[in-house]
Amino acid sequence: MFTKVYWPTGPKGPNDVGLSRKHIMESIDASLGRLRTDYVDLYQAHRFDYETPLEETMLAFADVVRAGKALYIGVSEWTAEQIEAGSRLARELHIPLVSNQPHYNMLWRVIEPRVVPVSRTLGLSQIVWSPMEQGLLTGKYLPGKLVPPNSRAASKVGAGLDNLIEHDQKTVERVQGLRPIADELGITMAQLAIAWVLQNDNVAAALVGASRPEQVTSNVGASGVKIPPELMSRIDEVLGDSVQRDPELTVTTNPRTRPGSN
Repeated sequence: MFTKVYWPTGPKGPNDVGLSRKHIMESIDASLGRLRTDYVDLYQAHRFDYETPLEETMLAFADVVRAGKALYIGVSEWTAEQIEAGSRLARELHIPLVSNQPHYNMLWRVIEPRVVPVSRTLGLSQIVWSPMEQGLLTGKYLPGKLVPPNSRAASKVGAGLDNLIEHDQKTVERVQGLRPIADELGITMAQLAIAWVLQNDNVAAALVGASRPEQVTSNVGASGVKIPPELMSRIDEVLGDSVQRDPELTVTTNPRTRPGSN
C-alpha cells in the first residue's frame, strides 16, 4: 500500500501543497486516516518542490519513517540529478529511498538515458505509470475514426489524449502496426504494452488502470511474458520517430512554483 504527497489538498492555501515539513506531516496523517491504516509501505514525493529546501523535505520524510507511519520512501517524476541529491540525503539520514514513479511506455522513454542508469547505480527501481499510454497502446483508437464514446479519450481525464489522437494520426497508425507482433506472441495489445515495460530490468511494477474487472484479469496476463529480442527490435522499427526519448522532458513535469498555492 502506498500514497503520495505534493499536489494541493485541503483549502489549497500556501501550506496545502508542496513538500514542506508542514504539508508532509499533515498529509501522511490525513492519508492514513482515509486509508484506515496505521502505516503505508511506501510514501512518495509526487513531484520535486523547488520552493522547499531538499534537506527540509528529506528530514520530514525521515521523521515519517521513524514514527512508523511509512516503511519506505519514494519519489515520482524526479530528474536523475534530483534523485541523486535525494538519495544522498536519504543515506545520511539512514532512511530507505527505494523507488521512482515515472511515466514510461513504448512511446514515452524519456527516463532511459539518465534516470534509469542513475537509479540502477543507487539501487532504486521504477514503479511506472501509464504503461499503455492512457489506452492508446491497446489499439482501441483507429486512424481516421472518432474515439469510442466510453473510452478515456472521450472523457475529461483524457483531455490530452484526445488532442494527440486528433493531431498525431501518424502515431495512431503506427500503433496499429504493433497488432501483428501481439498476435505472434498470442497476447493482446494491452498485454504487449505492459510486458514491454516489465521487460526493463529496472522496472519493479507497472501501474495499470481499469474500468472493468475483466480488464484487470487480462492485464495480469502480461506478467511473465517474455518478448524476444527480434520482436523488441520490430517494435522499435514500427514506432519509429513517434517514440519520445528526450530526457529533458522529465524536467518539464516538475512545476517551478507550487500549483494552486496562491
